[in-house]
Amino acid sequence: MSEDPIKLLTDIPRIHGVGRADHVAVAFEGRDLTYAELDRRSNQVAGLLQSLGVRPGDRVAWLARASEAWFEIFFGVAKARACFAPINSRLAVPEVAFILKDSGANVFFVSPEFYEAAEAVVATIDRPIRVIGVGGGHPVFGDYAALRDAAPAPVLTPPTEADDVLQLYTSGTTGLPKGVRLSNRNYSAFLELRHQVEGFSYAADDTVLILMPMFHVAGTNISFAGLASGGRIVLQAEFAPPQVLDAIQRERVAHAFLAPVMINALLQTPGVETTDFSSMKTISYGASPISEAVLAKATATFGCGFIQFYGMTETTGAGTTLAPGDHQGELMRACGRSWATLETRIADEAGNALGPGEIGEIEIRGPIIMEGYWNRPEATAETIRPDGWLRTGDAGYRNEDGYFFVHDRVKDMIVSGGENVYPAEVENAILGCPGVADAAVIGVPDDRWGEAVKAIVVAAPGARPDPADIIAWARGRIAAYKAPKTVDFIDTLPRNPSGKVLRRELRKPYWEGRDRKVG
Repeated sequence: MSEDPIKLLTDIPRIHGVGRADHVAVAFEGRDLTYAELDRRSNQVAGLLQSLGVRPGDRVAWLARASEAWFEIFFGVAKARACFAPINSRLAVPEVAFILKDSGANVFFVSPEFYEAAEAVVATIDRPIRVIGVGGGHPVFGDYAALRDAAPAPVLTPPTEADDVLQLYTSGTTGLPKGVRLSNRNYSAFLELRHQVEGFSYAADDTVLILMPMFHVAGTNISFAGLASGGRIVLQAEFAPPQVLDAIQRERVAHAFLAPVMINALLQTPGVETTDFSSMKTISYGASPISEAVLAKATATFGCGFIQFYGMTETTGAGTTLAPGDHQGELMRACGRSWATLETRIADEAGNALGPGEIGEIEIRGPIIMEGYWNRPEATAETIRPDGWLRTGDAGYRNEDGYFFVHDRVKDMIVSGGENVYPAEVENAILGCPGVADAAVIGVPDDRWGEAVKAIVVAAPGARPDPADIIAWARGRIAAYKAPKTVDFIDTLPRNPSGKVLRRELRKPYWEGRDRKVG
């Protein structure tokens, strides 16, 4: 294998913009963006940002529907040596406002679907923010295409490996999102490592379907892998199963990443049995639990190799992988073996490595470990040990052959449909609801979403709150996907002597008999 010239993310438009100039980089809703156009437009974005006062290290925010503009702007931000901070479009206005404040971004790209939210958010922030509309007119916001095309030529300086290039926000156990700082160093390691993962080193003539959100590490990484190879990515802004089946057949898709909930939805979509999947080489999956039954049916239906990725935003999405040939027998419950050049171990609370079969916390070390949480030194220190091991928060074990199995969660995070939900945040939203004296939130098995958010509520004396009212109360305060889907009632919450709710005890009856607790 010849050496890959793509070392940094900014090499993608720079090198392919010449060598594969007329080849399509991004196809979106009937529009094709070639590599030459991607290089030219990202240069224009860099010039625009510099003219607006964006300096190396500054954050540039995005709250918009996915489109080819995401890539123009991301690479433009990277060329300006700033850091792109896409915001989860499913968040509530107060959550978006917190992230925009925290990031310090003074340039904010927004699509028409979020103009009203952007107006509300900017009104709460006491620093000037330049809002730029992507894909639609607004009486006050600047027009992206017009500003881009009128931008002065950029002054491009070579990026360094230390530059933060992407800041993805993940929810915190206290309810405050944390910005995960991913640098050129991290992505340089990712670009190199992808060649070591079976089925992940895409070819230049491959078409890669992007279905995961572009504020999610799975969405960004699969896109970067496809573009680094010089391939074509087909982007869909929303997951609509009939359109996905049509795209796979019509666009001759070779690779895709699907959260388990997406896989399950496709299997239940009329027409799946007659769809031509002959172009498919691999389907990658991860981000949430998957049942063995769904995995077995998907393998038979799609007829291609399946690759499980276990990792997290803080590890640039890397960690372990279960190769296509390993999807058999007891390994169907495994999350795979460590990526080449990475270290993965099971450790006790003190950081001592444990042997095969011993249950402890899964920890990962290597060049893909984040630079830290933005403005959160204490949280960074809690997550990354002094010797560089990152604590994933998942408990598991490894077998004698080096395959890792996720046993349960150390932390109480719920993963529903590939989105992280933290119980404390949901509990905070529920408490205060009329008729609620106490509440705890857990994740319970769900055939569609992997896990569903359930509230366990203690009613106030003499009160009989309606579950629908509790759910509506929560939805008015946090994003809808975080709100409980169901509510059960209990007389008293189990707590330890210090008052901490014993969520494990609450979860136990719902997970009884389930072998696979976490994907």
